[in-house]
Amino acid sequence: MFDAVKIREDFPIFKRMVRGKPLIYLDSAATSQKPYAVIEAQDDFYKNYNANVHRGIYAISEEATSAYEQARDKVADFIGARRREGVVFTRNATEAINLVANSWGRTNLKPGDEILLTQMEHHSNLIPWQLIAQQTGAKLKFIPLTPDGRLDLDTLPHLMTEKVKFVSIVHVSNALGTINPVDKIIRAAHGFGALVLVDASQSVQHLGVNVRQLDCDFMAFSGHKMLGPTGIGVLWGKPELLDKMPPYQGGGEMITEVHLEWATYREPPAKFEAGTPNIAGAIGLGAAIDYLNNVGIDQIRLHEQELIAYALEHIEEVGDIDIYGPRPDRGGVVSFNLKGVHPHDVSTILDEDGIAIRAGHHCTQPLMRWLDVPATVRASVYLYNVKEDIDCLTESLKKVKEIFAVTA
Repeated sequence: MFDAVKIREDFPIFKRMVRGKPLIYLDSAATSQKPYAVIEAQDDFYKNYNANVHRGIYAISEEATSAYEQARDKVADFIGARRREGVVFTRNATEAINLVANSWGRTNLKPGDEILLTQMEHHSNLIPWQLIAQQTGAKLKFIPLTPDGRLDLDTLPHLMTEKVKFVSIVHVSNALGTINPVDKIIRAAHGFGALVLVDASQSVQHLGVNVRQLDCDFMAFSGHKMLGPTGIGVLWGKPELLDKMPPYQGGGEMITEVHLEWATYREPPAKFEAGTPNIAGAIGLGAAIDYLNNVGIDQIRLHEQELIAYALEHIEEVGDIDIYGPRPDRGGVVSFNLKGVHPHDVSTILDEDGIAIRAGHHCTQPLMRWLDVPATVRASVYLYNVKEDIDCLTESLKKVKEIFAVTA
């Protein structure tokens, strides 16, 4: 049985106090907290078998290599990949997307080609494509939004043409919580021969994502949003596509033979993992996947749905609240504004009550312009949150109203 209260005991940070009050963490969309299992896995590596991978013919190097590659296997299993060779370790989802944009995009795009994105993309899935479009002469197009913050798929038949060579879409919006029908978009794109990258930064750890079922060509996500360490992320790609892509970075480990004027390169994933990787980070990510599998992604999703429904109801009851994004089906995110109060002021006052909540544009400035607001307050939940966290949030929001004399 899922027990969020017991789960919290696995996370040392919830023992601390903030401004004399227990920490209430509602910013997991930015980064998740880490359980003992993840912290101890990295600690064990540094204490007992710290060595570089793939290179040393001695015991602890072989142990490090084994743990690092086991983490790759865990990632492949977690996302339903048939072959481990499709799993490339990166710094984060941002680097994964940049890798595809620079390697595949720079090689294959040409003037007149089109790249299809959406109006709700995080900057990490927008800026790389802006840069590649500028460099290749390709053109950016965007799927617009409906008034409730969903993708307007009625426009897809007009946008998806033979000119579209690549589609890069977010699975779950970090700012609205919108769960996008990426399967439908993938099928439409493949019908015209276009490739598709799915930004799963807000979905793989909440909804569960199977790359075989989606039939996406690439997928990117970050370890730190799924209980893992910072500085480790994943690019999954269909191995046959990765085989044809040139290296993104050059250096040690990704080569087979080097001469002064030329070199040959290893097969993926090694071709895209130049230099010493984040070994401890990969091991920590493997431990995070073990933890998530033990709890169960389906159980986490049900818990989050219950929390979000509870949050939507109680935040709205505060009064003078604008809530953004679709209902009822959404990810574990609620973005809102208290009328007449700047989001930063809301966040500052909530912090006095030990509540960690995000306020800003959430790296989605074009989306904020579409909403016609400078920023929003964002509460995001995960497996360790409880309804009492939401109760504390709503009580603090009432205090904000009193301070700023906002009347219902």
